Amino acid sequence: MKKLINDPRSVVDESVEGFGMAHADLVDVHTDPIFVVRKGAPVAGKVALVSGGGSGHEPLHAGFVGHGMLDAAVPGAVFTSPTPDQIIPATAAVDSGAGVIHIVKNYTGDVLNFETAAEMAQAEGISVRSVLVNDDVAVEDSLYTAGRRAWAAPCWSKRLPAQQRSVGIRWKPSRAWRRELSATCAPWASPSPAAPCRMPGTQLRARRG
Repeated sequence: MKKLINDPRSVVDESVEGFGMAHADLVDVHTDPIFVVRKGAPVAGKVALVSGGGSGHEPLHAGFVGHGMLDAAVPGAVFTSPTPDQIIPATAAVDSGAGVIHIVKNYTGDVLNFETAAEMAQAEGISVRSVLVNDDVAVEDSLYTAGRRAWAAPCWSKRLPAQQRSVGIRWKPSRAWRRELSATCAPWASPSPAAPCRMPGTQLRARRG
């Protein structure tokens, strides 16, 4: 895929800001730190949904922000988890007082940073609960992973429970439903050798056939 990149160091910020301009009727983009919230957040009486992760998997995560979906998304650097300094203000920005659910994908950085952010947000008086998504059955406890990764279930765990809450379903049954979804979803993920990945600002290394 061809990309227009002005500077690899600012590619995530510029990408998210451009997304906000293109969809200004649906989302607001906060900068320094950068995160995306749904238009009109926080919504009175609504349990908010917050998720995030490394950039480079678009339309995740900002593309899932909106009515009946996420209330906030926190994009990290390319293939890098978002930081607690991003997650905490994103959580506060969408908290209506009814509580916030963090949807956390099972990658070490995501787990650690969202856990830290949840603890700090709760210290500030925000009620936070977290749900871990770990549905990928292709890899478990490999050299690069701890447990099963998150793959397909995050998409459904953001969309369907959010729609439930929009019609008044509270967070306890919603969290239980999401855990059941993660347990019963079983995708098998495999990268394509025909389309190798390259980090912005780096050269693609030659592969031996």
